[in-house]
Amino acid sequence: MIAVIDYGAGNLRSVVNALTRLGYPSRVTSRPEEIPEAAAVILPGVGAAGDTMKNLNEKGLAQALRDYVASGRPFFGVCLGLQVLFTATEEGGYHDCLGIIPGKVKRLPPCLKVPHMGWNQVRQQCEHPVFTGIKDNACFYFVHSYYAEPDDSDVAAGITDYGVSICSVLIKNNVIATQFHPEKSGEPGLKMYDNFLKLAGVTGSHG
Repeated sequence: MIAVIDYGAGNLRSVVNALTRLGYPSRVTSRPEEIPEAAAVILPGVGAAGDTMKNLNEKGLAQALRDYVASGRPFFGVCLGLQVLFTATEEGGYHDCLGIIPGKVKRLPPCLKVPHMGWNQVRQQCEHPVFTGIKDNACFYFVHSYYAEPDDSDVAAGITDYGVSICSVLIKNNVIATQFHPEKSGEPGLKMYDNFLKLAGVTGSHG
């Protein structure tokens, strides 16, 4: 079972539709007790980080996600689902996040058009199975006003330039996350989900 986490906000339908198109069954869940049963977890993200963390904590999902990642199981975060992995965010003042990846989330510089919305290139910084069949500098779809700055630059497996260098693909052990929305990024985005789920050992109806 692929668990798509529902914390009261998020791009759930588009993610589920992308997985269905690829032939992977998924379940939208807000129940922390279902997370340990999942073969893979996807945390989509649309909205504000403070509200997201409040909802994750109130539903008991925050600790369930920490435990799941700590167990070495496959996790994929999308947009805000990448940002809340970090220690803290400046969005809305200051909010503690999940604390899985050391670093902080910062607002894009005021000189830039915000939000960063539309297609932009991703420069691959390493060879990894999640990039299989995806060309370096392929374009993906972004919608965000904040960006993650990891303490360890080695976890930034993809970089996107938008006034600053954005960590657009994060990879650390069993954790993969993207600042862009794969489900809105056409074939390269679908390929990234497919690569992740194959890496996770999940078998879809398309093989």
